[in-house]
Amino acid sequence: MNHMAHEHEEDALRAQIASMLKAGLKTEITPFPEDSNAFAQLLQRIREEAGSDLEKKLVIGGFTDYPMGEDQQRCQECMYYLNHRRWCDLPELDVPVEPDWWCRLWRI
Repeated sequence: MNHMAHEHEEDALRAQIASMLKAGLKTEITPFPEDSNAFAQLLQRIREEAGSDLEKKLVIGGFTDYPMGEDQQRCQECMYYLNHRRWCDLPELDVPVEPDWWCRLWRI
C-alpha cells in the first residue's frame, strides 16, 4: 500500500474513533494503573478480551477525547505516542489517536 493510501486509512480510522468517543462510548477511565503490575494486567486484559476489536480496545484502555487529570495528560506527552503519525505505538493498542486524547495506559 502506498504512503498516501495508508495515511488516508489511518485518518478514516481516527475519525471513526473520534465519532465513537463523541457519541458517548463508555470507557473504563478508572482505575488508573498505579504500578507496573496493574499496567501489565491491563495489557493482558486487552490481549485476551479485545484482541483486534477496536471498540473493546478503546473501552478497556479507557480512552477519552480530551486531556485528563490535574496535569491535563494527553496522548501527545505519552511515551507511546508517535508525533509524526498521530499514532499510539503501544503494541496492545496500536491505533491512530489525536494529540489531545488520553487513555489510562498513559506513560511518561
